[in-house]
Amino acid sequence: MDLKTILLAEDNPKDVELTLEAMAENNLANHVTVVNDGVEVIEYLRREGNFKNRIEGNPAFILLDIKMPRMDGIEVLRTIRSDPKFKTIPIVILTSSREEQDLINSYNLGVNAYVVKPVIFHEFIEAVKQIGIFWAVLNELPPKGVD
Repeated sequence: MDLKTILLAEDNPKDVELTLEAMAENNLANHVTVVNDGVEVIEYLRREGNFKNRIEGNPAFILLDIKMPRMDGIEVLRTIRSDPKFKTIPIVILTSSREEQDLINSYNLGVNAYVVKPVIFHEFIEAVKQIGIFWAVLNELPPKGVD
């Protein structure tokens, strides 16, 4: 089985560390690429900038924070869902935002799941584990080239 990359878009170094630790602790062997803002998400997907030489193909899923510099998660979601090459990539919002408008905007733009980051360490680890297992292992992606 070919394990696809998980794209983690998170600007908080502590949350990046916790997320990577949770995935490793739960034996999710997928490679995780970390980007720090929305612009880097788009560059990764389009194979531009620092990612121009990366192997072709979309990630298994994108774990996306909302509150990021340069381009926030809502704008990233809008950009991805408007591009036929990327619109079927599963996107999970993992955010500290409990703002109702963020939740509404995310679903209106086609997010697959919206998870508020638990503040308790073991709950955060468990949430990331569940997200990773479902989206990287259990979820079936559409065949390549299918819209």
